[in-house]
Amino acid sequence: MTIEEIYSLFRKNPSVQTDTRKIKKGDIFFALKGPSHNGNHYAQLAVDLGAAYCIVDEETGIQDERIITVTDSLKTLQALALEHRNTFKIPFIAITGSNGKTTTKELVHAVLSSQFRTSTTAGNLNNHIGIPLTILKIKTETEIAVIEMGANHQKEIAGYCTYTLPTHGLVTNCGKAHLEGFGGVEGIKKGKGELFDFLRDQKGMAFVNADYDYLHSMCKGIENIFWYGSSSHEMLSGKIYNDEAFLKIEITKGSDIGKIETQLIGGYNLPNVLAAIAIGKHFGVPDEKIKGAIEAYHPDNSRSQLLEKDGNRIILDAYNANPSSMKLAVENIAGMKGSKKILILGGMMELGEESRQEHEMLVKYIEKFHWDAVVLVGEGFKGIGEQYLHFDDALEAKSWYRQIKNTGALVLLKGSRSMQMEKVTD
Repeated sequence: MTIEEIYSLFRKNPSVQTDTRKIKKGDIFFALKGPSHNGNHYAQLAVDLGAAYCIVDEETGIQDERIITVTDSLKTLQALALEHRNTFKIPFIAITGSNGKTTTKELVHAVLSSQFRTSTTAGNLNNHIGIPLTILKIKTETEIAVIEMGANHQKEIAGYCTYTLPTHGLVTNCGKAHLEGFGGVEGIKKGKGELFDFLRDQKGMAFVNADYDYLHSMCKGIENIFWYGSSSHEMLSGKIYNDEAFLKIEITKGSDIGKIETQLIGGYNLPNVLAAIAIGKHFGVPDEKIKGAIEAYHPDNSRSQLLEKDGNRIILDAYNANPSSMKLAVENIAGMKGSKKILILGGMMELGEESRQEHEMLVKYIEKFHWDAVVLVGEGFKGIGEQYLHFDDALEAKSWYRQIKNTGALVLLKGSRSMQMEKVTD
């Protein structure tokens, strides 16, 4: 069966699932292979649950016209996404970067959806499976699509672009994330820069933070660029006027918005807010709508949330961590007002051979500030910073946190997703 024929089936049954636990009657089930599951083994279950069709790439032995066998289910899913993408003549904005891409995506979506019918990536479905699923959920009435792209190795972003076909793009930054897969910082710049490469070749438009020198060289050759940053030389500029505790910024050029009081923690979110404003301005969203959308946005999913719990203020930033974001988070809490400050940090993953060095460097950075307590969690910190408390996992740290019964403290909880640092204060 050709991809055009499969797309014809999709138009009649426009809901795709890759997990039988989520199947509803009339869905199309794609049997994908993962490290611990083979979707082909669930084809019969999908049919029994009411799937309209099952796309498989192995012989199932099931005699049913709803079973469609292809060479590669994943590639077929991505090809189907491209078929759907090609039916739209609307802006597709791709967002990638080492830090802040999900927050930026959420802010951009908030701003654009105040004026347009906008579709965006749900949660962090930003990989080779999540992106095609996101594209396939875009409705015909959509006016702008915002697609988040995550990556941990080179050629990944380039691959996403082949079926997303972005018309606009933004790289938040290039920090020390996924060092193992990218092969170092220069590899990260090359990998994230694949989005700019696509926009350059297709004469698309880029939104670029002028504060990062490396982005200047990465976007060189792109004809259409909207520059933003903290300098008055840019098309849009802004500055922080208060970040205690929520970030408050003032737009100094490119808009009459004036001051914005966000519900975001940390000055490191300034570039994310400016990016959303820049994109909003480019697409003609009125200033009052931009301001209202940003001020109404409240982070969730353990991303820079400020919680009041057990008599303490807790900055919960436990969705992910890398050397760059860790340093910014530590610097931020160190500069906040508060007589008591506690760090509870989980290990950083996917750093490869540089893991120990990066954990050591982080501990040395921590030593520059005064803390009432520092707790290091996980294998990454083993044998490092012995003057601080060490625990094997978040549950051990939770036991310690309960026993100290501290109140009136400002607490930072941060670590890589697999560390599940949110458990400490659950």
